[in-house]
Amino acid sequence: MTPQQRIDRLESAIRALQIEYEKFWNGARDVPPADLADELRAEIRALRNLNLRGVADNFRLQQLEARFASTSELANRRLRQREEGRGPRPVVERRPAHDPRAGVVVGDRLEPAAVEALYAGLARGTPAGPGFDLERFRAYLERQLETIRARTGCRQVRFRLEPDGERLKLKAKPL
Repeated sequence: MTPQQRIDRLESAIRALQIEYEKFWNGARDVPPADLADELRAEIRALRNLNLRGVADNFRLQQLEARFASTSELANRRLRQREEGRGPRPVVERRPAHDPRAGVVVGDRLEPAAVEALYAGLARGTPAGPGFDLERFRAYLERQLETIRARTGCRQVRFRLEPDGERLKLKAKPL
């Protein structure tokens, strides 16, 4: 591999390192990419020992060394801040386990989290709130589930909330 090709590969690897650090800061990666940084450090050292002949190649290598050094320094500073509790924590959005608008599938038994998700969805979608408590809503869902199973013979039912004007309606579909 020619020195120019190695420098090109180093440039793309530095960009990949920056992307991996961003993944780490945003919570998509559990540990910082220290292994990749070590590999890049060794590659820069090997390229520096090659004694490049062209001025342009030397200049490019110096530029890439500077970019790697600034990326490493920024990463070390952010890591130090995080360890000391001063830096921002990664924000990872967690999707709710049950989305009442997309539908909650109920199998053999009603899961408490599914019932609570449907109840909360109804509470948000109704201007005055539901006129019943969570236990009565759970009993209502169990009766509906038994009725649908007896009528259709299905094993699963999807309950979902559907907008109807200003209110939300509970819809059930046998699966």
